[in-house]
Amino acid sequence: MSDAAVSLEITPPMSQPMRVINTFVAPSKTFADILKSANCWLPLVLMALLTFAWSATLDKTIGFDTVMEVQMAKSPDRAAQLQSLPADQLAAQMEMGLKLTRAITYCSFVFVIVFMLIEALLLWAAFNFGLGAKTTFAQVFAVVSFAGLPRALTWVLSMILMAAGVGADNFDVQNPVGTNLGYYLSEAPKWLQAGGKFFDVLGLWSLGLLILGMAIVSKKKVSSSAMIIVGIWLVGLLLVVGFSAVTS
Repeated sequence: MSDAAVSLEITPPMSQPMRVINTFVAPSKTFADILKSANCWLPLVLMALLTFAWSATLDKTIGFDTVMEVQMAKSPDRAAQLQSLPADQLAAQMEMGLKLTRAITYCSFVFVIVFMLIEALLLWAAFNFGLGAKTTFAQVFAVVSFAGLPRALTWVLSMILMAAGVGADNFDVQNPVGTNLGYYLSEAPKWLQAGGKFFDVLGLWSLGLLILGMAIVSKKKVSSSAMIIVGIWLVGLLLVVGFSAVTS
């Protein structure tokens, strides 16, 4: 048995808080530690707390009625359809929409987890069957969880801006912070806005961490990891842009 293998067995996994810190300052240490333990409860707890705090801040500072008004302004056909309804039906539709928007926003962490599970499944399959790696699903999910932490800073930045009263009049719940190109393309076609969201500073940071993390846990080259992950990212970009172009 090699000295590295002995060291891996003897040295206990680092604490969850230290893994979170190292994700930002020394990410290779966090991802190497996942080979010892795939435990990733702290990132999930942090994301759950952040999504709930963001939803509560949105509810108290801007209000879901304003959120609905902004979204309706972005869909004039839907707004015209609603305005054509009798007053009582319009009021009922607006009330139901308000409750639904509030519920979905407060439960947004559920959608985050579902997305992370799908992402981890795709990566697990791509690396194990495409590159011949021997990673476990738990390890891949742990990489996805820690690599997603920079992207979670979107909620922090958004809460700060909401508390300061910035952008309250035209708040876009689907793209609340100007860290991506799509945020600045409000007058552009829908497909271009959708594509611009992929070029997000925090999202690309997370993408880079994902490439590094998967290279470490799969024990493959960084270039091979990048080929798989960037390829999936490009497919997602094309699908979203194409869907937006067809439906807009």
